[in-house]
Amino acid sequence: MRVDSAPVTDAPSADDSLPHEFDHKHSDVSGGWLRAATFGAMDGLVSNTSLIAGIGGAGVASHTIVLGGVAGLVSGAFSMALGEYTSVTTQNEQLDAEVSVEKNALRRHPDAELAELVDMFVGMGMSEDTARSAAAEVHADPERALDIHVSQELGLDPSDKPSPLVAAGSSFAMFSIGAVFPLLPYLLGFASLTAGLVVGGIGLILAGALAARFTAQSTIRGALRQLLFGAIAIGATYAIGSLIGIGIPG
Repeated sequence: MRVDSAPVTDAPSADDSLPHEFDHKHSDVSGGWLRAATFGAMDGLVSNTSLIAGIGGAGVASHTIVLGGVAGLVSGAFSMALGEYTSVTTQNEQLDAEVSVEKNALRRHPDAELAELVDMFVGMGMSEDTARSAAAEVHADPERALDIHVSQELGLDPSDKPSPLVAAGSSFAMFSIGAVFPLLPYLLGFASLTAGLVVGGIGLILAGALAARFTAQSTIRGALRQLLFGAIAIGATYAIGSLIGIGIPG
């Protein structure tokens, strides 16, 4: 008696997912949002908590502390967003310029560029015959040849550029969220510098732990590291504010 049976496998078929996706996944690190969001949140927490500590250390009224904190939030958020937009735009423009250089080189010296790609493939471990065959196949498509040369020579993918708007928006939003933390007690009616600094410290712990989660690092270490760095900046600003406050007449 003949029994027909299909091979048994735990892996999904190629129709269900890409090869080797069944046992792990990668986070989306493209688009430039993660770095901008993390930097924005950290900067908002550290800079505004330090600002409030410095103003409060000078012994001014709670209204002045809130005014300074809100001004720091607004100005810092716009500064971060504009800085991210300019930075990412400049980075993309520089990449475009390098792509243009490589495109001209491929057009003017195709044989030399082909030989260069063969050398790169050999350096990656291919035999010379395999490298020549692979390079010739790549150069059969000018656009693909351009992408391969740029990625091999610069380590960049010309089709995967971060968005300046996404980076700016992420930075603006996360800076604002981070900067509002030390203001929360005041906005809720508790005019206490100590409470503001404590809430700011809690924000630093949460931000450090969340950033560590994104990078698969120890959340405790990430939280404590960010709290330590923030405490240094906050303590220094408070000390300067106290010294200046002593010298203010009246």
